[in-house]
Amino acid sequence: MNNYKIKNWYVILLLLFILFFLRFSLIIKSYLLFYKFIGFLFSDFSTAINILDFGFADLIVSILLIVLVPSLILYEKNKNNLLAVVLNKKLNFSSFTVIILISFFIFAPLITDSNPNFQKDIGVTKLLPPLSSVDVITLKKVKVINKDKSTFLLNLKDDVVKNSFNENLIFADSVKLGEPVIFYQKGKEKEIQKNKLQSVNNIPLIEKKHFLLGTDEFGRDIFSRLVYGARISLLIGLGAVFISLLLGLSLGFLAGYPGGFTDSLLNRFTEVFLAFPIIFLIILILALFENSFFTVMLVLGFSGWMSLFKIVRGEIILLKKKDFFISAQMIGLARHKLLLKEILPIILAPVIVNLVLLYGNVILAESALSYLGLGVGNNYPSWGAMIESGQAYIDKAWWMIFFPGLALFFTLFAANNIGKEINIHYNPALET
Repeated sequence: MNNYKIKNWYVILLLLFILFFLRFSLIIKSYLLFYKFIGFLFSDFSTAINILDFGFADLIVSILLIVLVPSLILYEKNKNNLLAVVLNKKLNFSSFTVIILISFFIFAPLITDSNPNFQKDIGVTKLLPPLSSVDVITLKKVKVINKDKSTFLLNLKDDVVKNSFNENLIFADSVKLGEPVIFYQKGKEKEIQKNKLQSVNNIPLIEKKHFLLGTDEFGRDIFSRLVYGARISLLIGLGAVFISLLLGLSLGFLAGYPGGFTDSLLNRFTEVFLAFPIIFLIILILALFENSFFTVMLVLGFSGWMSLFKIVRGEIILLKKKDFFISAQMIGLARHKLLLKEILPIILAPVIVNLVLLYGNVILAESALSYLGLGVGNNYPSWGAMIESGQAYIDKAWWMIFFPGLALFFTLFAANNIGKEINIHYNPALET
């Protein structure tokens, strides 16, 4: 019993099962929508393409992966590869945090039941504390008399794909059923005719909308913004780290392999970047140009390659004197093959550790830029922007800062812990 351990793949399958159970109705509707969409691709291609948008594609990918991911896990967990090692590793706080973040990234449309930018009746939903709820009155949808067979597909899409605004909903503090139906918004009494409401068995459909982590100053759900904000952090981190990897590897190889003047020039160029406070350069570039998603990714990628350059350059200077490397040169192996086949496998451990730690730094930098108003803009929810908007309401809406700050702390903590674990794995002497 003492040898029993909770493996990562146990937790992944459990979380996916819970998500599938909680969102079963949405998943079934989404599969029906996907089935109809595939039919339109072959029968009415133009209509299918007009229906396709990011929200629709995002949902379809999520409902396909919720079936494919468990199958992949069960298939790979007993194999002898890196993925199997990760899946069978004992669960700890860092790996659990990573599992949650990846789940947010892949299954965001299924995890949360609202669009991160959805706002409605701000007077009712503004600055609600965690675990709050409001009454939701559903109005009858206007029936479009249309014999076109795409009408059903469009209606089904509107039902399952979350929009940033919905005209058919009314949020209220409380509701009194009668004729007419009376509802209250911020103490003001309002009424609406019963025949204008969607009904079930002739009873108006009145539901509860729950806000797990509260709402912000625009009545937007903090939990939904937190989930979708994880996507921004992870995507920008991956993109920036990939750019830094390309720059660090290529420039480090170009400096360390030939040596001489090229090495001195690239080394001095790198030291200029290291000596100059890079955050000021980032702010200057983003202030001069549009601070879009890809601009932030590129700027952070181009500002984080220096430490990797130093690692690669130093390792290559040592390796190029080794017999196996000299032999590879003598048989005429091309430079890019020398880097990929002879050098990279040997320096893989310090490179991976550097990239993991750099990943945490990029996420922190993106949040700092969003806090300063130089992040990905207002079109995307961002943890840094959420913290910035919450500072004006810290005395009466602490949750606006607390939850995104906690998410940022856990993410950075997990990234640094994983970096240390990888370093100890490749260098057991570091473990004390």
